[in-house]
Amino acid sequence: MTPDGAGRRRPGLLLQAELDAMVAAGEIDTVIVAFADMQGRLTGKRISAELFVDDVAAHGAECCNYLLAVDVDNNTVGGYAISSWETGYGDMVMTPDFSTLRRIPWLSATALVMADLSWTDGRPVNQAPRSILRKQLDRLAERDMCAVAATELEFMAFDTTYRDAWKSGYRNITPATDYNIDYAMLASTRMEPLLRDIRNGMAGAGMYCEGVKGECNLGQQEIGFRYADALVTCDNHTIYKNGAKEIADQHGKSLTFMAKYDEREGNSCHIHISFRGTDGSAVFADDSDELGMSPMFRSFIAGQLATLRELTLFYAPNINSYKRFVDGSFAPTAIAWGMDNRTCALRVVGHGSGMRMECRAPGGDVNQYLAVAALIAGGLYGIDNGLELPDAVDGNAYTSGAERLPTTLAEAAALFEGSTVAREVFGDDVVEHYLNNARVELAAFNSAVTDWERVRGFERL
Repeated sequence: MTPDGAGRRRPGLLLQAELDAMVAAGEIDTVIVAFADMQGRLTGKRISAELFVDDVAAHGAECCNYLLAVDVDNNTVGGYAISSWETGYGDMVMTPDFSTLRRIPWLSATALVMADLSWTDGRPVNQAPRSILRKQLDRLAERDMCAVAATELEFMAFDTTYRDAWKSGYRNITPATDYNIDYAMLASTRMEPLLRDIRNGMAGAGMYCEGVKGECNLGQQEIGFRYADALVTCDNHTIYKNGAKEIADQHGKSLTFMAKYDEREGNSCHIHISFRGTDGSAVFADDSDELGMSPMFRSFIAGQLATLRELTLFYAPNINSYKRFVDGSFAPTAIAWGMDNRTCALRVVGHGSGMRMECRAPGGDVNQYLAVAALIAGGLYGIDNGLELPDAVDGNAYTSGAERLPTTLAEAAALFEGSTVAREVFGDDVVEHYLNNARVELAAFNSAVTDWERVRGFERL
């Protein structure tokens, strides 16, 4: 069973034999078999625990292949090579990864296991987010390295229920606090019954929860988790994001991970990443360097700078993602790096085995598997080509004149389409799949009439 960043097997994680015993004793009656879809959402089936033990554990469970070929409303859309009316919308197989098996404390008598997706003939589904990350981790393993990562996921909480928010069209819903609560204790304490249940629920599901802090926007919080193997972190992120919403729903509240809910600060998902040798060595650190950075780490960051624009689609996958990129907002706009400089897209922090890079581009809406895969790919591009790292930005990167991140989904998709790096490391099938997803979102947005347009145009135009 994969350990956490402290090298321990976490409470709440289960061995397959332990699940078998719990099912036999009547302690578990439901097993969720799930994966992350293109939008990063937890998707799958609830299976009777008896059937899971008797059959699914060994053979997997089927699901329709349209689950990787729909929009956010689960509408079937055209343009996907893997799934269509013409091909009959056949099955994929969800094969349990038993290293992810765990209890889900906020659901009665329930366990969950993440799955890898394959076709019925056993071939992997290349377009699945977990498959995309696995491919990049395999590239690292060929170099006797692995990746550790942590995702800092922010959300905004509301005292309005999800169903009431839906009925109102998400208008006039009540934030859980009334003012900026960054690091504040008093107003955040009002939210503590919910926050505590989320933290303890995730700990009971096998995660190492470090703590929680208020953020700048109304009702905004960040619950942090200890770094772990990159795949473990991404699986945990998926379960946490879904579980936090379920727990909020149980409290009669709601929360959103939208990148930009309103015109105030957005929800970020800063990703911390470091490579290590498979022997545990800190390959990014060098005590003889004035900044403590190894030549490999310097080339890794140079690779990020070289590929950040063309891989932004994997960091900012939605129309709304680009609303977050505002100067002076703590969200990045400049493709620059700095030592502990939060105005840069890439921030270097830590020392020794903790030497790492924080990518500040992703928002709370990111598909973390895709983003971490892109970070590994960009880093290996820099390492393999021996790229030289330019000087760090010491001051305000917003006004530095550095090259800028794409400002729209359309621009990011065009850059991704023309990216030689993306096609070489992910494959044409993956690139075309996620380009189609972007085109579907753009077409839907461009055909929508918004409240903003009605306010501006109903009387005055």
